[in-house]
Amino acid sequence: MSIKRSTFIGGLLAAGLASTLAFGPASAVAAQDIVLGASVQLTGPLANTGRYYRDAYQFAIDKINAAGGVTVGGTQHKLALKLYDNQSDVNLSVRQYTQLVTQDKASFLLGPFASNFAIADSAVSEKYQVPMVQGGGASDQIFARNFKYIFGTLAPASNYFGSTIDMMKSLQPAPKTVALLYADDAFDVSVADGTRPKLKAAGFDIVMDERYSSNTSDFSSLLSQIKARNVDVVLVAGHETEILNFVREAKSLAVAPKLYAFTVGVPSADFRKALGKDADYAYGMTAWLPGPALKDRWFGDAAQFAAAYKAKYGYDPDYHAASGASDVEAIVQAIEKAGSLDPKKVRDALAASNFESLYGPIKFGANGQIDLPQIVIQVQDGKVVEIYNAKGLVGKPHYPMPAWDARHM
Repeated sequence: MSIKRSTFIGGLLAAGLASTLAFGPASAVAAQDIVLGASVQLTGPLANTGRYYRDAYQFAIDKINAAGGVTVGGTQHKLALKLYDNQSDVNLSVRQYTQLVTQDKASFLLGPFASNFAIADSAVSEKYQVPMVQGGGASDQIFARNFKYIFGTLAPASNYFGSTIDMMKSLQPAPKTVALLYADDAFDVSVADGTRPKLKAAGFDIVMDERYSSNTSDFSSLLSQIKARNVDVVLVAGHETEILNFVREAKSLAVAPKLYAFTVGVPSADFRKALGKDADYAYGMTAWLPGPALKDRWFGDAAQFAAAYKAKYGYDPDYHAASGASDVEAIVQAIEKAGSLDPKKVRDALAASNFESLYGPIKFGANGQIDLPQIVIQVQDGKVVEIYNAKGLVGKPHYPMPAWDARHM
């Protein structure tokens, strides 16, 4: 899907940033505005997901401003977004966050997409003691450094497959052997490190445990091993482009385990559109599904948020967008609770957060990370179906996956 341009509000930046554009709201930033700063991927290989954060940040800010803005000590303030395109470059992202704090005087920070970016960029927020709330990075490494100014609204990567493993124990015929494949970046390594002990504790036999290079396009060797070993379950932690290649090559090589599950892709309409009928039977996970049960101070509930978001941007939000919107809400709630714009006071209020959002309950652990259980979903006849959640099995899994030449869905 093409990237929509936000309104241009910046010029060419200082040395080292000359080629990067700033994006933000149409109106100029007023002196009394509370500036939220962010650097996200609007171009480059991560732009398709980066747009969720740009759009969600602006959408939430516009909604909060329309409701009167933020009250601090009896005074109403409006929010303003100062946003840069990091071009999917980690080093550029760090420089931009430094500029946001030291030159743009951003009051608070919103995060980038992807764990390796969040690891690097959160060092800037910690150095300058400016709170950052991010819903784009889940790696345990982000929160293992005893930093005090980073908060995350994605559950720990180490538990991403936890719900999937619980579901697997209830399936008939019971799967026994598992192949664990994962990319070599911070997030996916954290996923694998957390998944191994969970699989062993559940009694599954890990017959393949393979790390592959990020952005690889050739899974033929791994798929051939999966087929030769007649593996029951394949768990893949990777990026959406890799998962698309994996599924296409699995079909080409006629590799059909009883079940395969992926950390990304399945919740995305783009993923299902790219694969068509070949997306059926794929399992995935999400921390969020839009529904009326998730109540919200500004949008009403998650279903209303999703409908309004699609009406504005022309595509369905997934958990990336929901977490991004909740990041803005968390900062606003903390400002009002602190009754101050002092970064340390707001940081302390963030640490004590406990409120309901369109994304779910926001309550950060001692390390600054939230812990929401993953919902297991499956593509069935082109649609995402909820299969397993914190309450147990709630949908009928299409299992085992048939051979590619025997599909009749």
